[in-house]
Amino acid sequence: MPLNFNTTASANAGAVQYLVAVVDWFSRKVLSWRVSNSLDAGFCVEALKEAIRRYGTPEIFNTDQGAQFTAESFLSVLRQHGIRISMDGKGRALDNVFVEWLWRTVKYEHVYLRPAETGTELKAGLRTYFDWYNAERPHSSLGDRTPDVVYAEGLQRLVA
Repeated sequence: MPLNFNTTASANAGAVQYLVAVVDWFSRKVLSWRVSNSLDAGFCVEALKEAIRRYGTPEIFNTDQGAQFTAESFLSVLRQHGIRISMDGKGRALDNVFVEWLWRTVKYEHVYLRPAETGTELKAGLRTYFDWYNAERPHSSLGDRTPDVVYAEGLQRLVA
């Protein structure tokens, strides 16, 4: 079941970029993501729609209570697809521990090691990183399997 979160990553001297990702809770697979220079809900809506288009409609969607996730444009997409809405308690980052681990991992394995000079460079680097994260990075919490492998196994169980 997807989760949706946001964090920041510095793209260049003084410029802040915001990252949102839709993550499957069970497999930790990053289903879609977007970067924006503002916390406008639009980039979150784009990531949500892409995840639904590519992977189907989840039963429930969990977010924090950020303005971009409480915006009518975001909530209306969830309602249009009959998705139950779950929101973390205010100031309770550990309610969404899987995404907090993802943000820590992205920062320490990519963002801090490969600082981007531009937003375009940041996006290209994140694309490469998330492809690697899903397909090649084993997770101890997944029995040293990758998110792609665990996601595929989950789909096979649903079909069987």
